[in-house]
Amino acid sequence: MTTDSLRSRYEELKVQINFHNYRYHVLDAPVISDAEFDRLLSELKRIEAEHPDWVTPDSPTQRAGAKPADRFEKVRHPAPILSLANAFGAEDARAWFERIRKIDDRVERAKFVVEPKIDGLSVVLHYRDGVFVQGATRGDGEVGEDITANLRTVKAIPLKIPVESKEFSVISKQLSVGGVPKYLVVRGEAFIPIQEFEELNRRLEEAGEKTYLNPRNTAAGSLRQLDPALTASRPITLLVYQIVHAEGGTVPASQWEILQYLKALGFPVTDVARRFDTLEEAIAYAETWDKRRDDLPYEADGMVIKIDDLNLAAELGFVGKDPRGAIAFKFPAREVTTTLKEIGVAVGRTGVLTPYAVLEPVEIGGVIVERATLHNFDYIAEKDIRVGDRVLVKRAGEVIPYVIGPVTEARTGREKPYKPPQTCPACGQPVEHFEGEVAWYCVNAACPAQLIRNVEHFVSRGAMDIVGMGIKIVEKLIEAGKVKDVADLYTLTREDILEAVTKKDRKTEKQPPGKIADNLLAAIEASKTRPLARLIAALGIRGVGEVVAADLAGHFEDLDALSKASVEDLQQIEGIGPNIAEGIVDWFGREANRKVLAKLKKAGVWPRGGKSKAESQKSDVFTGLTFVITGTLPAWSREEAKAFIESHGGKVTDSVSKKTSYLVLGENPGSKFEKAKALGVKIIGEEELRKMAG
Repeated sequence: MTTDSLRSRYEELKVQINFHNYRYHVLDAPVISDAEFDRLLSELKRIEAEHPDWVTPDSPTQRAGAKPADRFEKVRHPAPILSLANAFGAEDARAWFERIRKIDDRVERAKFVVEPKIDGLSVVLHYRDGVFVQGATRGDGEVGEDITANLRTVKAIPLKIPVESKEFSVISKQLSVGGVPKYLVVRGEAFIPIQEFEELNRRLEEAGEKTYLNPRNTAAGSLRQLDPALTASRPITLLVYQIVHAEGGTVPASQWEILQYLKALGFPVTDVARRFDTLEEAIAYAETWDKRRDDLPYEADGMVIKIDDLNLAAELGFVGKDPRGAIAFKFPAREVTTTLKEIGVAVGRTGVLTPYAVLEPVEIGGVIVERATLHNFDYIAEKDIRVGDRVLVKRAGEVIPYVIGPVTEARTGREKPYKPPQTCPACGQPVEHFEGEVAWYCVNAACPAQLIRNVEHFVSRGAMDIVGMGIKIVEKLIEAGKVKDVADLYTLTREDILEAVTKKDRKTEKQPPGKIADNLLAAIEASKTRPLARLIAALGIRGVGEVVAADLAGHFEDLDALSKASVEDLQQIEGIGPNIAEGIVDWFGREANRKVLAKLKKAGVWPRGGKSKAESQKSDVFTGLTFVITGTLPAWSREEAKAFIESHGGKVTDSVSKKTSYLVLGENPGSKFEKAKALGVKIIGEEELRKMAG
């Protein structure tokens, strides 16, 4: 890059950073993430380091924040309220230490205090004779905005310092300080706790009002508006960490003691802060919070490492607007902004359509993200997310990245509102959406996007139980075009299976391909004898699991009879509500599904059911008792166990509650086991169940 082009880039960066400072600090409506802002600022600093003669007073490196808004009275701070330079990892922190060590070798013997870097709004609180008289924002570091009336509504702020408290008396003796200064100015960070923020958004959503994107902007916006009543309605709190100015009294000269002193004065102070004898210990502690930041009740984008000796820290001076005596140890970014290029739709095994965001590639926490979840179509509508929007994206730990919402302030007018698809993107069949449900469905049994998972479900133990038909063989059969729906399993030849077995990875196979093929053909043939309940469950009808399938099989002679049932007929069966009934009728009404049924019938997969409970009941020993089955039983399938219980007058349900009489426990149980223990439900095994029936 030539000198002229570099100078041009430098001027452009100053304009961009000042603009984003204004949106963040004055409007509380940023259009880029903190990580993106940090990258711009780092680039500016690199240029200034190479060309110090270019630095001018209007450079963002020479000031903090932005000019205060005109709608507020101005407050000049008694001392500069500055921000910190950033360290992006341990090496940056060590480089900071080396720089200040060269300035003053006393740093080698210094202790360090580590505190959380809360993502909130810096506030400056003034006390005269122990009484809160004024509160201000940081503003540009020299002059802030008077928001006293709003800050008075924040319950965590003491309106009067309790100088007569026992705690203050003890701490003042321990630290060898006098009474409370006649004039005291402290600095803290105002924020909304994460749990309170989520609850606030929930209430706003229930009231049909617009929700907020993140706690920081919500807290800042609530404090920097003209109605104290609105501020009072927001769950804002704060933590105090610095004495900016003191007159008419002495205060500690150690940051660690300052925190103890502030707490004794009645100010809320972090309980996460720690003091260390070496920088390496301080870095190690800061690094632990990168993995544990979700344990904090507030949003934090890093930790702050401070020299404990405040006199030494002050004597080290400043670099531009950054004090040398402290550094912000930043965590990898978890929230960034980028452009939403497109909204795609994925189709799951059960036919649920799930929207996802196709993004302009962006780095989040060291990972390049190009796609993110949008949860569901209601979420897109509620957040008013549009194609072309600049969106805020979050990735926390191993959680799938998701779109928090649009940055509406960045809209140009070219963004396009989104409507859910009317047809399945994989098979073109009409999609289904029931009133009151979030999900949209494709119920085509032959939908190619669902086919592998549909077949896998069809052959599983709880369904048709085709032993040996694993996912790899299923994939190869579908890839070869031999299986286009579940009914095609019954037209497979030995050659078809041999080809699939030969193509799959055989490193772990203990049997020759011919033996595997013969066994599979035998298992497919054996599956034709499965009871009607198994086949109904295997079809994958939305809302129809093993329990509902067994109920249906007890009321209908075969699938022909079931296919002719109306919504009203189905709702007469205990446990079947309107949505499940509508789902069943809709499934049997689809032409593609009827073709699958015709192929099954032709292949001889057409079991009979319809035996009434009265006909099948052997005794009434379980009458009035409710059972839940979980895990894999030694000798029975789930349907067989259910049939046994019902044949003795008992009732089987899907979920554990206080009304559950017994939990029948098998191997590898799910969450029902834990819930049953918590509720004190009696737990029995298959053998005990048999004995109970006599």
